[in-house]
Amino acid sequence: MKYEKLAKDIIANVGGKDNVISVVHCITRLRFKLKDESKANTDVLKNMDGIVTVMKSGGQYQVVIGNHVPDVYKDVVAIGGFQSNAPVEEETYEKDRNLFNQLIDILSSIFTPVLGVLAATGMIKGFNALFISLGWLTDTSGTYQILNAVGDALFYFFPIFLGYTAIKKFGGSPFIGMVIGAALVYPSVASLMSGEPLYTLFAGTMFESPVYIEFLGIPVILMSYASSVIPVILAAYVAAKIEKFFKKIIPDVVKAFLVPFATLLVIVPLTYIVIGPIATWASSLVGLLTNSAYELSPIIAGIFLGAFWQVLVIFGMHWGVIPLGINNIATQGADPILALIFAASFAQIGAVLGVWLKIKDQKVKTLSIPAFISGIFGVTEPAIYGITLPLKKPFIISCIGGAIGGAILGIAGSKVYILGGLGIFGIPSFIGPDGINGAFYSMLIAMVVAFIVSFILTYLFGVTNTPTSKATTAEVQPPAIKDDTLVSPMAGEIKELTSIADQTFASGVLGQGIAIEPTEGKVFAPASGTLTTLFPTKHALGITTDNGAEVLIHVGMDTVNLEGAYFTAHVAQGDRIEKGALLVEFDMEKIKEAGYSLTTPVIVTNSGQFGQLTTTTSNTVQVNEPLLTLTK
Repeated sequence: MKYEKLAKDIIANVGGKDNVISVVHCITRLRFKLKDESKANTDVLKNMDGIVTVMKSGGQYQVVIGNHVPDVYKDVVAIGGFQSNAPVEEETYEKDRNLFNQLIDILSSIFTPVLGVLAATGMIKGFNALFISLGWLTDTSGTYQILNAVGDALFYFFPIFLGYTAIKKFGGSPFIGMVIGAALVYPSVASLMSGEPLYTLFAGTMFESPVYIEFLGIPVILMSYASSVIPVILAAYVAAKIEKFFKKIIPDVVKAFLVPFATLLVIVPLTYIVIGPIATWASSLVGLLTNSAYELSPIIAGIFLGAFWQVLVIFGMHWGVIPLGINNIATQGADPILALIFAASFAQIGAVLGVWLKIKDQKVKTLSIPAFISGIFGVTEPAIYGITLPLKKPFIISCIGGAIGGAILGIAGSKVYILGGLGIFGIPSFIGPDGINGAFYSMLIAMVVAFIVSFILTYLFGVTNTPTSKATTAEVQPPAIKDDTLVSPMAGEIKELTSIADQTFASGVLGQGIAIEPTEGKVFAPASGTLTTLFPTKHALGITTDNGAEVLIHVGMDTVNLEGAYFTAHVAQGDRIEKGALLVEFDMEKIKEAGYSLTTPVIVTNSGQFGQLTTTTSNTVQVNEPLLTLTK
């Protein structure tokens, strides 16, 4: 496993396997549902190599990895054995969460697994439409027909795929959900609507419905369920409840076939007769309401969504908007809502380009290049978390650029006709049945304007070229290696490094040094230099001395589990420190009462760059007495 160590560390710091209810992933994030989020070591995860940041939103604990998240996810699932977790464990967990969080969690769990493939097929369909508009293909050619089949297949049979993901979310059997979805788009039933109706129900109302068939004498209101969203999700929810009921009353010896037999016999007719029509009417109403809000003021809608889309993405709240767009495409053939946010990602990369060209900090400049490239293809998390959000002003400027782009899209009445790809791959989504029109060109203008505005404002006002955090000032070019003498950072009894229980330190794999059993709960600077690392839990410090030694002081064994309790820092990461300065205080008695050893390794992590490391020969040591001597 390529990411085995990272996966193990993630599992351990989200509270262990037993704290995980389930885990899925989207384009850049692992999305955990945890039994108790307080057990997760958020600060530890945020500072871990391979993790961009951690977000908590919508009832999900989101670990942002980056573009390689699918590979990390595979290792996390394999190591944690999460595929075998029973989804019904969520039942009691759901009761403790508010309705909004539950809704966001449900929508993200249902749509996330199919979103990548949905975007891919949308891209194929979009490029096919582009090839027609450019005259490269005709709509009668075999090439067009095959590409169109690939592009249309997922969305046309969407109920089957959503049937799988939805019923899995609700704790039912995935294949039952697929059968429900397949029944809704079954060709023979769908073709019945082309004939003469037997009679009409609700004549003269907005719910007027012709009846073509009956089931056991009950009228069936047939609808077109191809590409639909809400009907199959509601049906999957009811089916999961029905399945649980039959599991309780049917004997184990015949459960394997009688439970799905009974469930399908109930849920499919019920969906055709009741759930499907009601859900379809609801879908149409949702589409009508969202379009009415848009038509009330497309400019205001564009400014709002364009400005705050990246913020919604950060907190996972965009899942409240995406299904509306999918529903509009399914019921009306086009959607203006998702069109309004298209320029936001280009505003983000415009800001990143401004940072890259203006900033002098080499680390930020280096990170800007891959963040910019990812953003071109619509993956903006590296740009947000790695560049613009830490710098603050560029992120605000990107929101301004997104708002301007959204306003242009609103004025032009631009719409998306498919749920296509992200970034530049989303451009063909704006090509409608009539080909390229003025709204399409307005989309290009909005995209370019959002990019240029964010780029210029960021270049002029978004970068000050002063250290944005003490962490960046700490990461400077290390000084040339010279002879160095380190004094003791604490008073206590001297121990050989090889004698301590932790083999990571004892083996010397982290570097050579010594251990101290402290008699006072204080850590002082062993030399003058820079505090390059202060672990969030304050139990470990990294110091780069003026002579080039890289010193790690780790107070106690496994004290990271205290999550900072009983530790007080008097300095911050990136600070300039002088020899003998008080760095950290810790409560020895409370740490011991909590069951942790206070044995403190003091090691030089780059000891291999020195010719010789000599330790004190004393059995005890006081603060500021010689401890380690390093010879170049």
